[in-house]
Amino acid sequence: MAARLGHTIKAALLQVHSIAGLVLALLLALIALTGAVMSFEDEIVDHLNAGIMRVSPRDMPALMPDELVARLKAGQDFGQVSAVMLSSDPAAAVRVRFARDEQGARPASLYVDPYDARVLGPPRGEEFFATVRRLHRWLLVPGDAKGWGRQVTGVAALGLIVMLISGLVLRWPRRARSVKMWLRPNLGLSGRGLHRSLHAVIGTWVLPVYLVMTLTGLWYSFDWYKDGVVWLLARPEVSAAKMQPKMSAKTPRASARSEPAQPIGFDQAWATFRREEADRFAKALLTLPPSPGTVIRIRSWGKNSTLDTTRDEFRIDAATGQLVSAERYADKTFGEKIIANVLDIHRGAVLGWPGKLAFMIAAALMPLFSVTGILLYLSRRKLRRPAQPPLGRLVPGE
Repeated sequence: MAARLGHTIKAALLQVHSIAGLVLALLLALIALTGAVMSFEDEIVDHLNAGIMRVSPRDMPALMPDELVARLKAGQDFGQVSAVMLSSDPAAAVRVRFARDEQGARPASLYVDPYDARVLGPPRGEEFFATVRRLHRWLLVPGDAKGWGRQVTGVAALGLIVMLISGLVLRWPRRARSVKMWLRPNLGLSGRGLHRSLHAVIGTWVLPVYLVMTLTGLWYSFDWYKDGVVWLLARPEVSAAKMQPKMSAKTPRASARSEPAQPIGFDQAWATFRREEADRFAKALLTLPPSPGTVIRIRSWGKNSTLDTTRDEFRIDAATGQLVSAERYADKTFGEKIIANVLDIHRGAVLGWPGKLAFMIAAALMPLFSVTGILLYLSRRKLRRPAQPPLGRLVPGE
């Protein structure tokens, strides 16, 4: 009885595993391959743009950000500046980013000489990786994060979790303690046997990586999932603050005005940030508010920071220079640091370049499971097809 029940459960799991795989095979392969392409994006972009990311230091102070932007606009109208990346390194170029135009397109960012605002050039590879990122996250669906593409990728991630769990149960060997049974594919087989061995054994290799990828990828697809993770890992006061609806960054004084908001600059916020941080930072990204307001967000990375997500965040009133809030990475709890590092966990960067390489290889292997899974399904259908009776038996009277 128990054996029959186990057989029935496995048969049901096989159906679930097969149907989910057939429906999601191409989509998961696309998402995984685009993720693999982005694994070493930072290193590739830095290599491509090594000639414009550095300048010769001079015996003069660098331009304040507002003066730099003014000189840049005086030379040519590149569009509305939305953010500037400044550095404590006197030989580092300033990176200027622009807001989207009326058609929704975002002009390419520029590297600029911090001493005279001379344009060094747009970064090579930026547009390519931006397109790959939109394909990976939102499938190039209009609306980007506000479109339905993010829900589709989220459903694909949920489907992959189902396939991982069902696949693990289906391949559980009788000698479960045998490392050889778990991790060594039988390359001496051919046809269906080889496909099954590759599908099952290599799937076991990458299962932990795929679980990490999917559990962190869901963070970017579903708000309910993000809110649940924040509730689970963050302190109550932090959780409550993060779950509040986002409001425009307006000061009471600014919101009371009826006249159109005046353009704001970076200088006041930059001066306050420098007083707070002195020379402890390596680089800082100053971002103007997306809606009328005066509070500038500043993300800063320390000189010993090795990950993009290990950063501090400040909000400073650009009109008065008042520090509105300061969120330092060092003050976060362990759970809050996990939340802050979701992206670097997702791509394996928390383990250094070996982790990024392992995650890239695992992502690049996804098409293998799509192909072998489809081949196994087709061969299974062929085996179940009843044998055709001899032609003579189908002719009446013979």
